[in-house]
Amino acid sequence: MHTCPLCQHEHIQPYFADKRREYLQCEQCHLVFVHPNQRLDAKNEKAHYDLHENDPQDAGYRRFLARIADPLLERIEPQSTGLDFGCGPGPTLSLMMEERGHTMALYDIYYHPQTSVLAKQYDFMTATEVIEHLYQPDQVWQQWLNLVKPGGWIGLMTKMVINVEAFAHWHYKNDPTHVIFFSQATFQFLAERDKLELEFIGKDVILLRKTQ
Repeated sequence: MHTCPLCQHEHIQPYFADKRREYLQCEQCHLVFVHPNQRLDAKNEKAHYDLHENDPQDAGYRRFLARIADPLLERIEPQSTGLDFGCGPGPTLSLMMEERGHTMALYDIYYHPQTSVLAKQYDFMTATEVIEHLYQPDQVWQQWLNLVKPGGWIGLMTKMVINVEAFAHWHYKNDPTHVIFFSQATFQFLAERDKLELEFIGKDVILLRKTQ
């Protein structure tokens, strides 16, 4: 019997299946997730990440990250402190925020595994193209909430589920390291449960403000 890896609800339904994997959906928070038996082990997961080439000097990559940096910069106070969670081997968003006068810490389970930064609180935290990789999203979500001070911001980038028809042709699900998929309804569930203010910006930027 599977429970939802995000909200631990027990009512799970089949959502979609292809030649690669089987996908399930939670009836409560609407999270879509890969069958746990079909996820990569840590060695193969890291090998896939090692193929990524994110260059901090790449203007195109900076434009991509500006989609989250710009709205965050409009909302946070000058000289704020932030954490880039899941920054990868070539941290770039943190450099962009530092260039605007903010102080950044880095964490990545494979590339920047300094857990001491997770014992502090920040004015904001970011996780770009991270949340879809989480095997234990319930634990990491609580960790993110604890990392942000009251009134602080959580800034996320991830592509979101629209419906099963779109999902069937969605390239995003074909990445073997993508194992959970949020929809707007999933974020709305979490925002209501955890008393967060929620904003959707474009198709893949999600801003949440911790109200207490």
